[in-house]
Amino acid sequence: MTARAAVILAAGQGTRMKSPLPKVLHRVGGRTLLERVIDTVEASGCERIVVVVGADGQAVREIVAERLGKNAIAVQDPPHGTGHAVMAAREALADFEGDVLVTNADCPLLSHQDLEPLFDLRSKGVVLALLGFEPADALLYGRLIRGADGHVIRIVEPKEASAEELAVRTCYAGMMCAEKGRLFGWVDRTTNNNAKGEYYLTEIVALAAADEALVKAAIAPESAVMGCDTPMQLSQAESIFQQRRRAHFLTQGVAMPAPETVHFSWDTRIEPGVMVEPFVVFAPGVSIETGAVVRAFSHLEGAVVRAGAIIGPYARLRPGADIGEDAHIGNFVEVKKVVVGKGAKANHLSYLGDGTVGAGANIGAGTIFCNYDGFDKWETHVGEGAFIGSNSALVAPVKIGRGAYTGSGSVITRSVSDDALAVTRPPQVEKAGWAARFRERKLAERTAKKGKA
Repeated sequence: MTARAAVILAAGQGTRMKSPLPKVLHRVGGRTLLERVIDTVEASGCERIVVVVGADGQAVREIVAERLGKNAIAVQDPPHGTGHAVMAAREALADFEGDVLVTNADCPLLSHQDLEPLFDLRSKGVVLALLGFEPADALLYGRLIRGADGHVIRIVEPKEASAEELAVRTCYAGMMCAEKGRLFGWVDRTTNNNAKGEYYLTEIVALAAADEALVKAAIAPESAVMGCDTPMQLSQAESIFQQRRRAHFLTQGVAMPAPETVHFSWDTRIEPGVMVEPFVVFAPGVSIETGAVVRAFSHLEGAVVRAGAIIGPYARLRPGADIGEDAHIGNFVEVKKVVVGKGAKANHLSYLGDGTVGAGANIGAGTIFCNYDGFDKWETHVGEGAFIGSNSALVAPVKIGRGAYTGSGSVITRSVSDDALAVTRPPQVEKAGWAARFRERKLAERTAKKGKA
C-alpha cells in the first residue's frame, strides 16, 4: 500500500468564534477540534502528520508537540492563504514519499471512513482526489465544476460563479489527496492574483486539469465535513455528535429513559445493562460497568464505576474516583481521587477527596475528608467495615481502622485503631428547666413591648 501522510491546516485565526481561545481548540464531545481530526487521519493510516499553525498559535503548538512531537509542527508566518499553508508543510515532509492528504482542522465529525474513498481513488489512477458534498444550502461553498467527461476541472467560489455554476449542487469539502511531488508542484504554481493577494489551494484543481491529470471527487455526507467557524456551528456539531453517541449506546443495550438529556464525551465507555437516568453528564475519561445505575443530575469525569454500583442522584465524580462493585454514592456526594471498596456507602452530603474507603464501610451524612492544607494534598484511608458518624471531619493524613467507628460530629486528627470508637466532641451538659424559663422570659419581654406600643 502506498504510504500516507496528512497535512492538517490549523493556522486560521477563527475570528468568527469571537473567543480568545483558538478556533481549533474549541471542543466537541469534550475533545478539541484539532485532536479529533488528528484521531481521524491516524485512523486512516497516515504514518506522518504535519499540522500547520499560525505564528501566534502557541497553545495549538503545545498540543501538537505533546501528541505528535515538535517535528510535526509547521508554521505559516505570515498567513497568505490555504495554498501558502500547504507550502509551509513542505520541509516537514521532505523525506516522505507517498500520498499526502490535506484537510482542515475544524471538522470534528469527519471519520476515517469518510476519507478512505480519497485513497481508493488514488489507488485507481486518479491523480488528484477531492472530497465533495451536497449541502442543503450551497450559498457559501465553492462548486466542483466538471467537464464533458464528468471529471472535475476547477473549483469556483460563489462570488465568482455564473448562474449556471451556482446551480451546481456538489461543493468542495476542503479535503484533497495527491502524490507528494505532484501536490507541491501544483502548489508552487499557484498565484496570488486575487483581491486578497492570497494563494488558494483550490487553484491547483485547474492546474491539474490543465496538465491533463485525472481529477475526481468522492462524495461525503454534509454532517461529516461540516466545519466549525462560529459558536452556532460548534453547537450544531455537538448536537450531531450527541445524537450519534446516544444512538450507539442505546443500540449497545444501555437503558436511557430520556436520552436527549444525557451528554457524552468522545471516550465514554458504558457496558450493556447500565441504566442512565435523565440529565447526566459524562465528561471525558468515564467508564461504567454492567449493572450500574447513574441517577439523575449526576456529573462524572475521569471516573470508573464498577458493576452494580449506584451513583446519585446529584452526585459528582471527579478524576480518580473509582467506585467499587455494589457501592453507593448518593445525593450531593463528591468523590475525587478515592477508591471506594465493594459495597461501601456514602449516601448523602459528603466530600471524599484523596484516599480509600474500604469494602462495606459506611460514610455518614456531612462527612468531609479534609485533604488540603493550603499547600499539599493528604490522604485519608477508611478501613473495611468502618462506620463514620454523621458530620465527621477526617483531617488527613489519617487512617480509620477496620470496623472502627467515629462518633457523629467528631473532628478526627489521629489514626483510629481497628474496632475502636473515636469521639472528639465535648461532653453534653444539661440544665434542668432552662428551656421553660427561657420561654417565660421571652414571652414576658414580648408582652411588655406590646404594652408600650
